[in-house]
Amino acid sequence: MGWNLFFWLVICFPLNIALVASTFYQILILTDLEADYVNPHEASSRINYLVVPDFIGQATLCALFLLTGQWFMILLTIPVTAYHLMLYVKQQHLLDVTEMFRAVKAEKKYRIVKFALYLFTLAAVVFRAIAAGTILFHNFEFEDVRSTLFEF
Repeated sequence: MGWNLFFWLVICFPLNIALVASTFYQILILTDLEADYVNPHEASSRINYLVVPDFIGQATLCALFLLTGQWFMILLTIPVTAYHLMLYVKQQHLLDVTEMFRAVKAEKKYRIVKFALYLFTLAAVVFRAIAAGTILFHNFEFEDVRSTLFEF
């Protein structure tokens, strides 16, 4: 029982927070590019630096759900993982500096959808962690703190 809580709180939650933060940062960079606050070279280099770790984190999260048999979570993560794999195989995963302004709206929409899916996955992970914690501590009797402090 304790491993289930450990899995959700220590492994899945930080990994999912990292994916949400990475995707939010990429959306921020694309928004700055649209507003002409950064140049295309800087924007593409910042986003390309995060693409492969993002793919690895998503694949790791999906593999963990596959290994533990969390079928609802697998259904949430498989589409993004399959799309990442398709982009990587076609070698279209990195942003091109010369095509940045042409593809910025499509890339931003893709990352917003991915961000929404990551937020939904984060909510599911938090729900599963709470459920694992309540199952673990269901039969645990909590003592009143005041009674233990004033006994001696």
